[in-house]
Formats: sequence, structure tokens, C-alpha cells
Amino acid sequence: MDTLHLRSAGTSLVMSFDSGEAEVIHWGADLGSTLPDLAILGEPVPHSAIDATVPAGLLPQASSSWRGRPALRGHRLADGVSGLDFSARLRVVTVNAEGNSAVIVQADSDAGLTVSSSLALHDGGLLELRHTVTNDGSTPYQLDELATVLPVAPDAVELLDLTGRWCRERHPQRRPIQQGTWVRTGRHGRTGHDSSLLFAAGTAGFGNRHGKVWATHLAWSGNHEQFADSIGDGRTMIGGSELLGPAEVILEPGASYTTPALFAAYSDRGLDGISEAFYSWFRSRPHHVLPAGGAGKPRPVVLNTWEAVYFDHNLSTLIELADSAAELGVERFVLDDGWFRGRRDDHAGLGDWYVDESLWPDGLTPLIDAVTSRGMEFGLWVEPEMVNLDSDIVRSHPEWIVGPSVQSYKDGGRLPLEWRNQHVIDLVNPDAWQYIFDRVDALLRENNISYLKWDQNRDQLEHGHAGRSSVHEQTLAAYRLFDELKKAHPGVEIESCSSGGARVDLGILERTDRIWASDCNDALERQTIQRWTGLVVPPELVGGHVGPTTSHTTARTHDLSFRAITALFGHFGMEWDVRGVQGAEREELKRFIALYKEHRGLIHSGRMVRADVADTSLMLHGVVADAESLKGTTAALFALVSTGTSFAEQTGRITIPGLEPDLTYRVEAIFPAPGDADHGHTFTQVRPPAWLSNGAVAGGRFLAEVGLPMPNLNPEHALVLRFTAL
Repeated sequence: MDTLHLRSAGTSLVMSFDSGEAEVIHWGADLGSTLPDLAILGEPVPHSAIDATVPAGLLPQASSSWRGRPALRGHRLADGVSGLDFSARLRVVTVNAEGNSAVIVQADSDAGLTVSSSLALHDGGLLELRHTVTNDGSTPYQLDELATVLPVAPDAVELLDLTGRWCRERHPQRRPIQQGTWVRTGRHGRTGHDSSLLFAAGTAGFGNRHGKVWATHLAWSGNHEQFADSIGDGRTMIGGSELLGPAEVILEPGASYTTPALFAAYSDRGLDGISEAFYSWFRSRPHHVLPAGGAGKPRPVVLNTWEAVYFDHNLSTLIELADSAAELGVERFVLDDGWFRGRRDDHAGLGDWYVDESLWPDGLTPLIDAVTSRGMEFGLWVEPEMVNLDSDIVRSHPEWIVGPSVQSYKDGGRLPLEWRNQHVIDLVNPDAWQYIFDRVDALLRENNISYLKWDQNRDQLEHGHAGRSSVHEQTLAAYRLFDELKKAHPGVEIESCSSGGARVDLGILERTDRIWASDCNDALERQTIQRWTGLVVPPELVGGHVGPTTSHTTARTHDLSFRAITALFGHFGMEWDVRGVQGAEREELKRFIALYKEHRGLIHSGRMVRADVADTSLMLHGVVADAESLKGTTAALFALVSTGTSFAEQTGRITIPGLEPDLTYRVEAIFPAPGDADHGHTFTQVRPPAWLSNGAVAGGRFLAEVGLPMPNLNPEHALVLRFTAL
């Protein structure tokens, strides 16, 4: 086979093997079924350069005179000492292709290395790529890096990635692509609040709905690097790799290492096209969303107790909260931190996963029975990967604390600095792993628990096992813990929470059913956090909660309508003492919960649309149903959001993209509506546009090109628009 061509959903991946190695000729727009003779792409040889064409390999190699970042780095060990080791010269051995998948094997017998690369171009256009390196030699091989990379087209001139911090995760930043390497490094021992969920290269000024975009995501929850590498001849590669510590992966003869998957998407319709590729992959998984309830089970309305009661666990109070929640229409009640032995604050108890007998003399059963008898599922908060020094488990097994030296804490070794008064339990230690599995397994067997909120509240900055860096092994051990508990309890849903949004990646999402996007429930902050989280992760997997009127993390005060509309476009819930919500506000909240239940099927299955609005103080985003099921139904739901004051006196007309151009729609503003407690606070105009009172009828093409005049919204207010296909 001289050429490999994978095609799906408007995307082509073309590879040539003429140079002896696997070379990526094209990743981008669909090229059709017929390709020319690829010999026409032979590059000229410039002055002061290698006397051959340098391939942009699937595994870029210094041995092929690639001047950028090589994909494979490592060296042999002889009697524990590093030996002189030149770069491998990997050449294609076999290519096996079937449909839109392929396995390419390249080897260097002199170096004693084989790399097998698996590629799958999924139906929605998402490319999945991973490499496995095997040590065929007779001595150990220390692997320093094995990266997964792909080339982007020359007209990709801008780079977008994401950054952030606690309570401000996933905010975008842009820069021009220039010669050199732009590297985003994550050394948190977890994904990290500042991790870039996506690396996107695109044409000048690419936006939500326009421009060409090439984007990658590394599905890994440990240390990692993501990068764009632009060499002097104008070619640019983007990709990522696990960031390995010194001597963290040493391959004995015959041993192998497999990279995390790199997921990659191309779009000629801006960032929304990238989201479509990722959403299609997520939603095609057999276990999406729930393994027991099946994909058809709606995402339940959640009440989490954290910002309602914190550590003040009192049975009568919690039953009152459950009564109030059930009356509102809540379907899942989650008991947060504070239920286990010794846990009165965040200084003690982590690791002692036994119900506190002094708080719960009859166990959790009375509360669970009260919750389930009111028609709600019961969920429980856990943090199995962490321990407090003040805990029975550490007093019994101090050697189970992860430390930076060979000598354990038990024997006088130095401890890492504490973070939220806690340390990491060494899951690489089989006894510690088994203890954690047994305790969580027992909780699930002994109690009617449908859901775990699984937290992980610290970075792992000095992480070692038996004197060697062990973030790699700890991450795999944590994955195995999730996998084995899922196997033992297939009906239990697990949420990934990590100080809010510090572990959001496709590695953890392959094992969990939801992520907590941020510990910040401030609706203004959440608008940005959820928008950029949703670039990759579909809304049914993103927890979005209505918090108290005044945010516990920012002290901002928002109307209920703004908080509720923000939470609507996700997996909706509340983190609030709803016992105190009374009168008109309670009726408004009940009506909104009913609105979520009415439309969650659309929100959690539809196509995400984000408009490019010139006024940066406004956002317009929504979901659109499949064309086949539109007529006579709610075909789309959009939110018009004001995040600040506008430079304009009036909003004017805003176009609504993403609708079916040849269908006619009835457009209505449905929340807040006249009579709602927040309605009068939402608008700044004395007289909003005339259509707002009784709705408007217009075609999809008209709405996309001409739009509708929108009301002036007060800052930090929003409006829900419903589109019904006629």
C-alpha cells in the first residue's frame, strides 16, 4: 500500500509511505474519492539544507532531518547507566486498513524499537490516534517522550488555547503562529485548572461559525504537554504527549508503552464544527450517558447540599431540605462532604470512609429512605484519592502517603507540602488501592446510592513511589479504580469533580458520567466557563447549578432568572438552601425546573450553536434539533445573554444562525416571562421590540441573514427564546 486515505463527515486524512516512513500528506477538508499521483507533491530542495525531501511524519524523526520537536525520545540503559543513543530511524513494516481505521507498524531493528500507530476516523469526523512503542532490544529502554502530532495547513495562522485558575477555568487566549514551539505544560499530577481543553489552529480571525480550524485534545488526566511546533520551512504540527518524569517509564525487553489518545477534529465552519465532531463521538458511545438507565434516561434535576449546609450535617435539617427539594421537582439529592468519621471541617477524616456513628447512629439509611421515598435518587460525595494526616487510616498506614523520597513518612521521610490540609494516598501501592476499592465498594453495596460525586482536591506536585516519579502509575491506578467500581456497580453514575474543574479531559470522561465544570456558581463567571468547556464536552455531561442569590465564591448578586438560564444549558441542578426560597421566587423556580424537564431532551441531544455577535457584551447561544424531527416541535432553544454594558444605545437586530434555512419558525421569549419575579429587572427599555409580546414568524434563512431586533438587557441578565418549526 502506497497511500492511506480515511474519509468521514467532510474530513480527509491522507498518508503516503513512499519515503519509507508514514507521512501525513493532508489532514483537513474532504478530498473526494479520487486522489492524484502524490509524486506531484515532491518538495524542492533549498540551499543549505538536507539533500532530500523531509517528510512530515506521523512520528516526526530527527533521523529524517525533521528540525522540529521529535515524536520519540529515549535512550538505552546498560547496567543502570545511560548509554550513547542516536535517534531511531523508524520505517514502515506493515499497514493494515479496514474501513476508516488503520494500524501502521514502523520499526528500527538497529535501535530495537517498534512503534504501532492506531488511527480511527469516527463517523462524525473525529480522528482518534495513539502510538504503542515496544522495546525489542536486549537492554532496558528509558522512554522520555512519545508524542502524537498532526500537521495543519499553511493558512492556519492563529492559535487558540485555554487557560484559567480555580473558579475561573477554561478561558480563551489567542496568539499568532510564529516560528518556534508554543508549549503548554501541565505539571499538576492531574489535568489542572489552567489546562487547555483544546489546542486549535485556524485561519485568520476564525470564530464560532466561520473559518477553518484544526484542533486536538489529549485524553489524559496526569502530567502532559500540548504544543504547536512551527519549523522554518513553514510547516506546523500540533499535538500533545504525556509529560514523563525522570526514569518514570523504563521499558524492559519486550515491554510496551501506549500513549494517551489524541483526539483531533477539522472544521471549515469555525469552532462549532469542532464541537459537532466531539459531540458526535461522545453521543455514539454505548455507555453514553448512563450504563444502567441507557441513553434515553433523562438527566435528573440535582440538589447538592454543599452550599446549603456545608459540614453541618443534621438529619432533621437534611430531611427538611429533601422535602423542599422534592416539592420543587428535584430528582437527585446529593449529600456532600461531612458524613464520614471525624469530618467536622476539612482538617480531618479523609481516608476513613466509614459513616460517622456519632452523627449517624443508624447509618445513612434514615436519610436515604427519606430521599428515595420522596421519589429522588440519593447521591454521596467521596474523595477516595486523598487522606488527612488526622485520620485513622494514616495513623495505621503512614507509609501509604505519597512522598518525594524513598524513605516513607512512617520512617521519617519528608512529606510534600499540604494542600487543603490533605495528602495523596499512594494508589500504586496495591494494599492502599485495595483498601480504597473495598471501602467505596462497601459503601455502594450497603447503601442505596445511585450517584457518587467523586472529588480530588489537590495537585500532586511531588509524587513518588519507591523513589521514582509515579504520576503516570498513579493516574493509571486511579483509572483502574473507576473501572473496577463501575464494573462492580454498573448502575451507579459517577461525577468527576477536582477542586471544581481541574480534571476535565476525555481520559476521565471515558470512566465518568458527568464533570463539575467549576466550584464557582456565579452565573457571570459560569457563562464563560461553560461556553468553553462546551467546546469539547456536550452539555449533558457538564454540571451546571443554580447557586444562592449572592455567590459564595465572588459575592456577586444575581436575579434567579440569570442564574437559572445559565445553568439550563448543561446538566441542571441547584446548590442552595432551597428551604428559604418562598413566594413568587419559589413559583418562578418551580416553573423553571418544569421548563428544564420539558426541554432537556433537546438540550442534551441537539446541535450546539454559538453566534458570532459583534457586540462583545452580548452572547447568543443555543441548541437546534435534528431536521428530521422538527415540524410542530420545539426546534431550537437559544439564550440571549448580557454580560456587561454595551457600547451601543440599543441592541438592534441580531442574526440567529444554525436553523434550517427552508423551514418557518415561530419565535417566542419564554423566560423570564411577564409575571415572573425577575421580568421587570431584565430589560432596560421602556418599550421592548413589538414582537417580544406575541412572538414572531420568520424563515430560518431570514433569521440567519436579517435577524430580529432584540431588547436591551440589563447587564448580567438573560432571556430564553424558543423556536417552534411550523
